[in-house]
Amino acid sequence: MEPGNGTFLIANPHLNDPNFIRTVVFLCEHDATGSVGFVMNRKTIHRLGDLVPDLKEVDFPVYEGGPVGLDSLHFLHQYPAEIPGGKEVLRGVYWGGDFEILATLLSKGHIAPEKVRFFMGYSGWGEGQLDFEMAEKTWIVTRATPEFLFSNDEKALWKNILNHLGGDYKLIVNAPIDPRMN
Repeated sequence: MEPGNGTFLIANPHLNDPNFIRTVVFLCEHDATGSVGFVMNRKTIHRLGDLVPDLKEVDFPVYEGGPVGLDSLHFLHQYPAEIPGGKEVLRGVYWGGDFEILATLLSKGHIAPEKVRFFMGYSGWGEGQLDFEMAEKTWIVTRATPEFLFSNDEKALWKNILNHLGGDYKLIVNAPIDPRMN
């Protein structure tokens, strides 16, 4: 499968870039000019209320979206009718939208934590960069599902998706991070 909007990039075990070791990246935008996505399995110590003073009572986790633009806040959600302006990336899953409306809904307790995910920063690739990484077999690509996107078990996400893919992918689940230590 080729990378595209609504796909997961699953880091191959041999990927030794510290930004992406054992990560699952959800691609939200992929075209000839580049790609944008979010690391799904790196929860930070921050809570949304720590980063947005008006939402100090909101105790939702924030994930490290990637190494680019760490001073920016992004979100995925499953509230298309309530939060206008989002881009549908996967059926029923939206990237961004009107943050003021989201903030109001959050402060009133109308947003379920299992239907929204917040990110500091993002993962980005310039023109041809992801194609090069694909040729190097850096990433395994599969269609994303809301089940995995909004999983509460982010520490096991990489293994869970590979196990779900089955076959040879099950064999690499337990590959050591450093093969010299095998």
